[in-house]
Amino acid sequence: MYYKPRAIIILISAFLFSACSSHKQSNAPSTLANSAQSIFIKESNSIYKQPFDTWQGTPYKYGGDSKNGVDCSAFVQRIYLETENRYLPRTTYEQSKLGTKIKLSQAKSGDLVFFKTTHKDRHVGIYLDDQHFMHASTSKGVIISRLNNPYWASVFWQVRRVN
Repeated sequence: MYYKPRAIIILISAFLFSACSSHKQSNAPSTLANSAQSIFIKESNSIYKQPFDTWQGTPYKYGGDSKNGVDCSAFVQRIYLETENRYLPRTTYEQSKLGTKIKLSQAKSGDLVFFKTTHKDRHVGIYLDDQHFMHASTSKGVIISRLNNPYWASVFWQVRRVN
């Protein structure tokens, strides 16, 4: 039987990609090149520049909440505490109920972006601007990715404004 290459890639991707509520993960191919990340964040006037600089490259660790290893929801929780002195819930599920749901076109720096990576797994990051968000990647640690990357666009769920 002959399968189309695109169907095979989609099928394989479905098995490989998951979100931070899963114990074993691999990350979607959505990162900016290191030099592009550095240029983007250096040019940014965002209050998230300093925290990103200190967290960039921190390895992903399911259940981790320190610079020795962090998962996506703990990263978001720690960034909000560092930048806004505001405590957010620890889990992606609880974070996804905060604030007000808004359209992606209305997203501003600091809004939370959520993804449904499998039927039950979720992933969260912090919107920066111009379709960029920072998050704890399972394969590359804390990075900046683009929302219009085909993978992230395909699993995008919602944006929530916490403030």
